[in-house]
Amino acid sequence: MYVSMHNFQPFEIIDGDYDKGMVLLADHAMNRLPPQYGNLGLPESAFLRHIAFDIGIEGLTRRLATQLGVPAVLGCFSRLLIDPNRGEDDPTLIMKISDGAIIPGNHPITDEEWQNRLDTYHRPYHEAIERTIAAATSASGKAPLVLSLHSFTPFWKDFARPWHAAVLWDTDDRAIMPLISILREPGDIVVGDNEPYDGALEGDTMYRHCMIPGIAHALLEVRQDLIGDDAGMDAWAARLAPIFTALNADPTLHQYKIFPSRTGPYPA
Repeated sequence: MYVSMHNFQPFEIIDGDYDKGMVLLADHAMNRLPPQYGNLGLPESAFLRHIAFDIGIEGLTRRLATQLGVPAVLGCFSRLLIDPNRGEDDPTLIMKISDGAIIPGNHPITDEEWQNRLDTYHRPYHEAIERTIAAATSASGKAPLVLSLHSFTPFWKDFARPWHAAVLWDTDDRAIMPLISILREPGDIVVGDNEPYDGALEGDTMYRHCMIPGIAHALLEVRQDLIGDDAGMDAWAARLAPIFTALNADPTLHQYKIFPSRTGPYPA
């Protein structure tokens, strides 16, 4: 549901035991807009759709942070305002059209407003991630494991997506291979490996905070119809918590190792 807030905070940090060496991220957790933007010219119903946020991810992330006792960083602004999971020079950073919905408040947009959204929302969110990862590194004395949570739609156009969950990645497979293996082991779900999306995206959250510094990580997507209510979020938190705990117990996932990106050379 669309929500406007006074004293708008672009991120929320859920505190936890930083010495556990794990950090959870939820880039698209919320569908909120600062009050001065109204609803960007969209109907309120647009803010119930995936174009505004990752349905179910706020609740799932809060449950996992509580059960695991680890810190998490949640994005508090809608991706329709500016997408925190895009690089600053990505042309899709501020969308004009998203899945058929024209966003009047984003077109036309001045250079000054583009910069304002970067300075006021996008950069503070990423600075919060940097601080949280640094705190976990300091408290644990090792590289933290970073796990980013997203969700995807059950259908795209007329195609029914068969995956229950998906793991997206670039070339650092340290956390990826065991995560996919453990998820698939019971045989009750279909797990995508870099589908329905490819995890190599220059400048995105995993690229910026994990690939460049050499931190082991994974981006996990869960299908939205499976976590669209409390029962679904409870079930997936119960499924994922022991898996994340097992990954975090692997000492090889707490070492710095830089892998090349499929997107090309890292910036100097």
